[in-house]
Amino acid sequence: MNFSHIPVLLTETIDGLNIKPDGIYVDGTAGGGGHSYEILKRLTSGKLYSIDQDPDAVAAVTERFKNEPNSIILKGNFSNMKELLEEKQVYSVDGVLLDIGVSSHQLDTAERGFSFHEDAPLDMRMSQEGLTAADLVNSLSYEELTKIIFTYGEEKYASSIVKAIIKQREIKPVTTTFELAEIIKNSVPQKVRREGHPARKTFQALRIAVNHELDALEKGLNEAFEILNPEGRLAVITFHSLEDRIVKQKMAEWFKGCICPKDFPVCVCGNKPKAKAITRKPITANSLELDKNLRSRSAKLRICEKI
Repeated sequence: MNFSHIPVLLTETIDGLNIKPDGIYVDGTAGGGGHSYEILKRLTSGKLYSIDQDPDAVAAVTERFKNEPNSIILKGNFSNMKELLEEKQVYSVDGVLLDIGVSSHQLDTAERGFSFHEDAPLDMRMSQEGLTAADLVNSLSYEELTKIIFTYGEEKYASSIVKAIIKQREIKPVTTTFELAEIIKNSVPQKVRREGHPARKTFQALRIAVNHELDALEKGLNEAFEILNPEGRLAVITFHSLEDRIVKQKMAEWFKGCICPKDFPVCVCGNKPKAKAITRKPITANSLELDKNLRSRSAKLRICEKI
C-alpha cells in the first residue's frame, strides 16, 4: 500500500530529538514512516516503536520497515503509548515524536472523507472505527453541533451553518463531503467564500470531534513525558492554534519552578522545573520547505527535555 505523506520539519525534528544510536524512541504518529525512517537511520542497537491508529498507516510502515531489525510497529492511539509499550516490556524511552493532525494520505484518499475537495462518504475516522462525521452531523443537537464547530473550528458562522445542516437533515441525512460543503458554502456571506473554501473550518472541527484529537493530545503529552528518561526529549508538531496552545501550556507547566508568592523571602513550595525548553519559540517551515510542501505552512515544532 502506498501511504504517501511528506514529513514536515523533518531535519529540525530529528536534530531536536538528539538521537543516541543505542536509545529507545517512539514515533507516536507514524503515518507513512517519514520521520521514523530518519530515526532508524541513526540507530545501531537502539529501538524505534512506531505507533499509528490508522490501519492503512500500520500496513504501510510494516511493509516499509520489514527488514529493519530496530523497528517495532504498534497499532493504537499515541495517547495510550504507555500501555502499548508496557505490553512490549518497555517502561522508559529516550525520545518521543508526535506529529499531530491529519496525514497527507488521509486527505488525499477521497473515500476516507476528510477532504471537501473530493466527493465521498462523510467519514473522517483516523482509526476507521467508531462514529463517523456523518453520524455526528445527523444526530447531534443544535447546541452540541454549534459548540463543536465554533470551538474546534473557530468558525464565527457556526450558528447559521448548523441551522442549515438541521434544515437539510430533516429532508434527508447529510451523507457526503460535497453535500456538507455545499450547505456550508450557502450558509456564509459571499465575502467569506472569496477568502478561501468556507468549509475548511467546519471540516476541521468535525475531524477533531470524530477522533477526539484534543483529548488524545492532552493525554498523550502526559504519557510521553512520564515515560521519558532524564535528558530524554519530546518533540511535538502541531498544525493549528488549538493544538499548539495545549502543547505550549503543557510544556510551560513542566518548565515552571517555584510557585511561592513573590513577597516570600525563601521558597517553601519546593516546586522545581521538570523540563527545560530546547526551542524557546516554535520552529516553523523555511521558504524552501514551503515551496515543496504547502501543508507545512501552519506547522509548529516545540521540543523540550526532561530534567
